[in-house]
Amino acid sequence: MIPNVSAMVRAFLMAIAPVFGGAVSAEISVTVAEFRQLSGWQEEDHQSALRVFLKTCSDMKPKDWRSLCALAVNQKNPKLFFEMFFRPVFISNKAPGLFTGYFEPELNGSRTPTSRFRYPVYKLPPNLPKDRPWFTRREIETQGILANRNLEIAWVDDPVELFFLQIQGSGRVRLPDGDVVRLGYGGFNGRRYKSIGAELVRRGIYQDHQVSAQVIKNWVKRNPVAGRELLRHSPGFVFFREIPNLPVYDGPLGAMNRSLTTLRSLAVDPRFVPLGAPVWLEKQGERSLRRLMIAQDTGSAIKGPQRGDIFVGTGKAAGRVAGSIKDTGRMFVLMPIQRAYTALLEPGR
Repeated sequence: MIPNVSAMVRAFLMAIAPVFGGAVSAEISVTVAEFRQLSGWQEEDHQSALRVFLKTCSDMKPKDWRSLCALAVNQKNPKLFFEMFFRPVFISNKAPGLFTGYFEPELNGSRTPTSRFRYPVYKLPPNLPKDRPWFTRREIETQGILANRNLEIAWVDDPVELFFLQIQGSGRVRLPDGDVVRLGYGGFNGRRYKSIGAELVRRGIYQDHQVSAQVIKNWVKRNPVAGRELLRHSPGFVFFREIPNLPVYDGPLGAMNRSLTTLRSLAVDPRFVPLGAPVWLEKQGERSLRRLMIAQDTGSAIKGPQRGDIFVGTGKAAGRVAGSIKDTGRMFVLMPIQRAYTALLEPGR
């Protein structure tokens, strides 16, 4: 990378602070790199990345982004387009990069309750307070707080999968006749999610390196009574909204209200990465990845400039892949070239 110069870096941070919502600080370092420094850049399928970029770039408000979006529409050489109009920017707070995976769950369910389908998926109650925490998961599930209020979107057959549906924040319910109900995030009860995996480690049931989503699911299903109590350790509770007219073959809607693309859409911390921006990802691990992603989603656990969550698809197979991803690496935000260099050329700004 190009050597860091503290005065230039601070000037750069001041210039791009509006992009990050004012979240930058002296602890954040910024370096502008060259494309030749990106491992795997030459071999990338830039055309596929450009198609995903075009799905959301028109929703970006700054003029420079909108201008680049217009230029991107008829590009015959996507690689050259990115290299001509962007520069890779490495933003770090010295914490190591951490990259995980997430997916769109698909549950079996029904529009009406039956002996099999008896666990309700709720929409947001109309009287939910916005300025203070509401009832906990335990209270909601044990005191019938949401019962008889016509808030059920559907009923599903597995409370463990329903819990993980709430963690993911979106999903599908496949009905007995084959139709699919698409679900999007509708809101939550104002209480933070607590890690169930961390609780199993605290109790001495597993060691930290043994815990994954599948391990948690298996333990809860083997221990149904203790398992339900374990899930209630997390007081957070997520509500959904039904999304009509979203084709079955499209991915779920991300934070930009556009369908996500498998292995191209990335959830980021928008304080540091503008939603809609291209992001070059270099993830280590068993499933190493060198890929141009697009920042099209966010997540409550995705915090920091080197934190990303990779959308890996829909269904159980995607869920197994997502649960196995927890790797180090690094990512570069591709910024419009003038935005990347203006502050560096004016260090007194």
